[in-house]
Amino acid sequence: MTASQSRPASTDHREPPLSAPLKLSFDYTRSVGPLLSQFFTALRERRIVGVRGSDGRVHVPPAEYDPVTYEALTEVVPVSSVGTVVSWTWQREPLEGQPLDRPFAWALIKLDGADTPLLHAVDAKEGELSTGARVHVHWVDEPVGAITDIAYFVPGETAEDVPAVSDDRDPVTMLVVPSAIEIQHTASRPESTYLRGLRDGKLLGARSGDTGKVYFPPKEADPATGKELDQFVELVDKGTVTTFAIINIPFAGQRIKPPYVAAYVLLDGADIPFLHLVTDIDASEVRMGMRVEAVWKPQEEWGLGIDNISHFRPTGEPDADYDSYKHHL
Repeated sequence: MTASQSRPASTDHREPPLSAPLKLSFDYTRSVGPLLSQFFTALRERRIVGVRGSDGRVHVPPAEYDPVTYEALTEVVPVSSVGTVVSWTWQREPLEGQPLDRPFAWALIKLDGADTPLLHAVDAKEGELSTGARVHVHWVDEPVGAITDIAYFVPGETAEDVPAVSDDRDPVTMLVVPSAIEIQHTASRPESTYLRGLRDGKLLGARSGDTGKVYFPPKEADPATGKELDQFVELVDKGTVTTFAIINIPFAGQRIKPPYVAAYVLLDGADIPFLHLVTDIDASEVRMGMRVEAVWKPQEEWGLGIDNISHFRPTGEPDADYDSYKHHL
């Protein structure tokens, strides 16, 4: 099919742009190496260790390489769980995931026996903390081998009286750190039009008045001219697989059991492909040029997203000729 077979779509330009919270999150996993392995393993046992540098200074947390000579450091030394506040700032409104759910201080704390400060939270009332104050660690009840085994610090000169943890588990070698950011995303007018179309079961692209090319999903401006794209056309929910990848490796949060296919689908009448799933066929049989059609979720499950389409499946039509999509790879 060609772009001429798509049809103009009527849109309400008076509708305000869509806006909603957008949260991005993932678990960052890393190997900790031989030196930090000792640091995290010690935390699991309610102990704190640092490493001695070539100039005699003790670094906490341990530095893997000497800041003076750049050589690998190896001399691990114990330090106290009591220390002195070097500097601090007040967190009036705690955020999700922070150590405390009430106002607290972030502080740089130089532990006794250390020469570099450690950043952590101090549970103190506003106005009660000052530079030079003495604080000590408050441990979590069940340490696991992470910096969060130190729940927070509290004012006081005496170390917390808790038993050391007898631990016969293997040393800590991997660390998983959840990371997240939440923003308020306001969609552009073309994006808002596209999303409202999906809510109504329509696939809306934007056509360039200069080149005639149809972009799906719509862009804010014509890549060739920089002019606003404000001509919307409704596309059919059939297309051609241009390129694809077979996903064979499982990963955290995966919703589909491998192997499965992620493919770029060029909708009939569009000039750029978009990424979606192709199923209802063995992964080994998916191919470039294969004709596919959208499988929509039940209408009561539709929202403002391309996931209203569950996946694409083969139509059974003959494969498209390579010349019909070779300029859209």
